[in-house]
Amino acid sequence: MSQVVSREATEEGVERAVLVGIITPQQDERHTNEYLDELAFLAETAGAVTAKRFTQRLNGPSSVTYLGIGKLQEIRRYIEEEEEAERSVDMVIFDDELSAKQLRNIEQELKVKILDRTNLILDIFAMRAQTAHAKTQVELAQYRYMLPRLQRLWTHLERQRGGSVGLRGPGETQLEMDRRIILNRMALLKQRLADIDRQKTTQRQGRGRMIRVALVGYTNVGKSTLMNLLAKSEVFAENKLFATLDTTVRKVIIDNLPFLLSDTVGFIRKLPHDLVESFKSTLDEVREADLLLHVVDISHPDFESQIEVVEKTLADLGCADKPSMIIFNKTDAYRWVEKDENDLTPETRENIPLSRLIHTWMARTYGDCLFISAKERQNFDTLKQVLYNKVRQLHVQKYPYNDFLY
Repeated sequence: MSQVVSREATEEGVERAVLVGIITPQQDERHTNEYLDELAFLAETAGAVTAKRFTQRLNGPSSVTYLGIGKLQEIRRYIEEEEEAERSVDMVIFDDELSAKQLRNIEQELKVKILDRTNLILDIFAMRAQTAHAKTQVELAQYRYMLPRLQRLWTHLERQRGGSVGLRGPGETQLEMDRRIILNRMALLKQRLADIDRQKTTQRQGRGRMIRVALVGYTNVGKSTLMNLLAKSEVFAENKLFATLDTTVRKVIIDNLPFLLSDTVGFIRKLPHDLVESFKSTLDEVREADLLLHVVDISHPDFESQIEVVEKTLADLGCADKPSMIIFNKTDAYRWVEKDENDLTPETRENIPLSRLIHTWMARTYGDCLFISAKERQNFDTLKQVLYNKVRQLHVQKYPYNDFLY
């Protein structure tokens, strides 16, 4: 099956992309389409527009070509038709990480640039990185991604012909040289990150006896906007994925009670393992926080799945047991469809007004939570009061003999 996306690339220089995903017994059609919506947003963040989507029902991805060969041929015919109509397709983006073999075989079939979800996210991170710390982390993640796929970069050279002296092809020699260069570069980057980690640990130790609060959540849920509101700062905020890469720490004072507030990199589905490894030092702010404020975009149609992704990532970081509180943001953007009075189907979240939703299953399901709009400052005073009470309680527990704040 395929789906045409209405938005077309009309600007010169804008790359057009085809998106590809699979429907499996573990991932139904609705989730596949939601993941492709997110992939389209990632592509837009990277500077490309989506020309068309293709999906296929499979028991699982093919280890050779990811898709069935018939579906690949269908995509190739579409690309050729677009070329004839002078609407070039510049790339095909797959919603899962591809192996070196899959990448090589797909490229040979489609004859265009092939990206996978991991490669696309790495590209966005490279574009967004501003500080030396973030650039170092992104470069290390890129090398980790590239290393097992090196052979694909040298398919134009002669392959190794045998094991005897004098029979080794130049491509294999170049592979070995590149592998050594990359491994040496990775060792250098790891050492550089270790040095930065020590500096940041020293900085954290010098912050004094203040409670640390970390904003966590899915990417693009409004963490930076909330940070600017609470800290009266100007942290970069934009309606794009991964607008924030570097952890920003600000001192916040509510009713003469100071604490440290950090804005961290957003999480995402299928977050590449290489990025998690490379950004561990950035996520140290989450590990060392006394309180986690889990920000959720309540206007997103699949925010429940986003909550699960964040909670799983926090568990992977060993932070599942930390004191936390869910803040449902963007209440101003929440939309619902009113049910007909004769409709006897059970109520769902999609057809319940927010005012009733807050006092029904939302409160029972998520317990300690607040509903705000950082953009419109809705319920902001309540948030400040709740935050004050929590920080004060944590301070008394952590520093029982330090009463200078009161």
